[in-house]
Amino acid sequence: MFNTADNKISPKTLQQQYIFNQFNEKKYVDCTIFQFGWQKCDPLHSFGPAVRNHYLFHYVVSGQGTLVSTNSKNEDYTYQIRAGQGFLISPGQKTHYFADELQPWQYTWIEFDGIKAQEFMSMAGLDYDSPVYYSNLPSMQQVVRDELLYIANHGNESDMNLIGHMYLFMDALQKSSTRRKTSIGKNLKDYYINDAIEFIENNYFNAITVEDVAAFCNLNRSYFGKIFKDSLRITPQEFLINYRTTKACEYLETTDMLIGEISRLVGYPSQLHFSRAFKKVNGISPREWRLTHMKK
Repeated sequence: MFNTADNKISPKTLQQQYIFNQFNEKKYVDCTIFQFGWQKCDPLHSFGPAVRNHYLFHYVVSGQGTLVSTNSKNEDYTYQIRAGQGFLISPGQKTHYFADELQPWQYTWIEFDGIKAQEFMSMAGLDYDSPVYYSNLPSMQQVVRDELLYIANHGNESDMNLIGHMYLFMDALQKSSTRRKTSIGKNLKDYYINDAIEFIENNYFNAITVEDVAAFCNLNRSYFGKIFKDSLRITPQEFLINYRTTKACEYLETTDMLIGEISRLVGYPSQLHFSRAFKKVNGISPREWRLTHMKK
């Protein structure tokens, strides 16, 4: 674990005011990182109003500041947040936050998303209407801080290392939150989504379509598409393509199989169609991706 003294950061970060890193691996479907960092803010330093595409969690290391965010009814609420607390910004939520004039905060943050992201935050009791993290367990609260500071200070570590510390942060967040939930009640739509994801995970290598997934769930194609996008914020087709290209990345990185073979292994009989889908998701062709990521 990355240990720090109370309300202090590592010697590395004391030499600067700002750390920012992006995380470019997209093969972690359940929950992945997009960017992370740390900042020692000037008085009244602000960000927003803005809307995020992914979850963004800030932990306040020292000082204090103000968060203004919309709730599920699109009403603005103001929260005063101090050292030892944190705040969650949910996808699509408009927020504006700024440092205190006399005791400006320094905070560390992580932006993340994935199939399980909403569930993880719900287990910690954090959402649109309850965005502020409070803790009455100092030892676990320190783990939340230390794991985020570790990630902020180790941008050059391997993707598995950083993902591992992200999960340690999530675990400590859930255990230490005063709003912690021991279980989450699921409605019928949640079960449909879980069944759909499980079907894709078990059949992505076959030439399945969204219609096949909807039929497996015994749902109308249009209704299935609506509840899927409402839940995961992407369409079933986008999810299927993303899942297949994620699996393709694993083969490209860890094997020397021909691209045509990989194409068939992830459900694309046509290598041309596979290459087009892969480039749309990753911005480069499978061959280019392999050259930059293949294990030595």
